[in-house]
Amino acid sequence: MDLDVLSTPGHLISLAARGFTRLSEARLKPLGFGVGHLPVLVALRDGQASTQRDLARFAKIEQPPMAQMLARMERDGLIERRPDPADGRSSRITLTAQAEKQLPDAITALLKGNGEVLQGFSDDEVAQLVDMLTRLIANLDRVAGADTSAKPSINDVG
Repeated sequence: MDLDVLSTPGHLISLAARGFTRLSEARLKPLGFGVGHLPVLVALRDGQASTQRDLARFAKIEQPPMAQMLARMERDGLIERRPDPADGRSSRITLTAQAEKQLPDAITALLKGNGEVLQGFSDDEVAQLVDMLTRLIANLDRVAGADTSAKPSINDVG
């Protein structure tokens, strides 16, 4: 089967992701949040992470971009850092009262946007789409992990 490259799942998912990002950013900006903040905010709210390392792992991003995002979030009054009593070299990160107050509105705005763009999809179709995307992400993580762990050998040259 010879697919047009612009009709491949990868390209279409990329277009959909960019569309979701634009929509979400427009709805979150008035609340003082960005799309990239959401995994951090939710992890902190739910107690799933409280250190930069844990947050980077949870959000599936590298440490340097996480450090930059946390610095901006601290500057914008969304998070606070306190010394970790168990490890003086580390900080515990918590949500500010401002972020806790605005997070429910942000989640509501995102869920509303999801509902609007999924108009015309049945509940079963939405569940199937979520299942397929979850499996796709797991496959991408597995393949990307295999690619980064594969080191070139002398036999790979030329």
